[in-house]
Amino acid sequence: MGSEIIIVPVMFLSIFGIFYLFLNTRNKERLALIEKGADANIFFSNNTSGIPMWKIVIINLACLMIGIGTGILLASIADNMFKIDKGPIYSSFIFICAGLGLLAGFKISKKLE
Repeated sequence: MGSEIIIVPVMFLSIFGIFYLFLNTRNKERLALIEKGADANIFFSNNTSGIPMWKIVIINLACLMIGIGTGILLASIADNMFKIDKGPIYSSFIFICAGLGLLAGFKISKKLE
């Protein structure tokens, strides 16, 4: 009964700790590079491909959604054919097809660049 009270603060503290470590480490790395006299342009990513970032994000999201939809469809077909337990088959097909969709989106965006 008392575990519900502990879970929420632990989740928030974990998220805060991750962001704190990320920002603190990034700040230390930048200060070390500045002390060595490195150019400040290395902190900014330069997009030399000429393709806007939003197009790449949309392509990857579209392929991910197509993969998830395909996974649900294939899981439904396999569930009706083999009469297997619904839990593992749906989650496994969704994750497999979502991964394949992300891989396809990566390949497509790599071809665009």
